[in-house]
Amino acid sequence: MNIKVQGGVTPLLQVFRMPTSLRFYRDTLGFNVTASSPALSEEPDDVSWVMLELNDAVLMLNTAYDPEDTPDRPDGARWSGHHDTGLFIGCPDVDGAYAFLKGAGLEVTKPNVTAYGMKQIYLKDPDGFGICFQWTADRPAVA
Repeated sequence: MNIKVQGGVTPLLQVFRMPTSLRFYRDTLGFNVTASSPALSEEPDDVSWVMLELNDAVLMLNTAYDPEDTPDRPDGARWSGHHDTGLFIGCPDVDGAYAFLKGAGLEVTKPNVTAYGMKQIYLKDPDGFGICFQWTADRPAVA
């Protein structure tokens, strides 16, 4: 017997400061907030949890600390494993994404075709999570 799944997989990332993460995912990458917890302060982006969607990509962000326990800066030991986590997002126009991200002032690798045939670019989010926009190099983009 197989488990029937539907709707894909939605990762949950623990972030240090939600307003910073929302500026990155929503304001820079273009994700839409589709659900969130109530604001924790007068700042509307100061929430503890959000669900974000960009076309078929769905992502949840959660603050890593309760408001009363948030340190002034991230604990290096707690955040050191973030480089092992990567979001691989299908993107038919990798070159266009590269130009857009560079134009937004982000540090992003140049487009590269891997030995296994994926054209990819990489960058990091504000918490150090890896993001890869990719598409099969020999597959035409879907209009």
